[in-house]
Amino acid sequence: MSGSTSIGNDKRQGDEGIDAPPSDKSTLSPGDEALPGTVGTGENACRCCGGSGKMDDGTECKECSGTGKVNVAIGGA
Repeated sequence: MSGSTSIGNDKRQGDEGIDAPPSDKSTLSPGDEALPGTVGTGENACRCCGGSGKMDDGTECKECSGTGKVNVAIGGA
């Protein structure tokens, strides 16, 4: 058998994100059911603020963090 095998310390493409801090796409608002991009989910208007991002008193909606959008499960039986 010829050649050598590196075990443990080889750096493969894509490994650099393991210890990276979360990006904006990986944070959840209280009204989100899953991270954006999760299979079986989609973006929808926040039910709490009606998609405006603001409550009736003008304060930021806590459910969608002021975006007016939440990521929720779609479909299902």
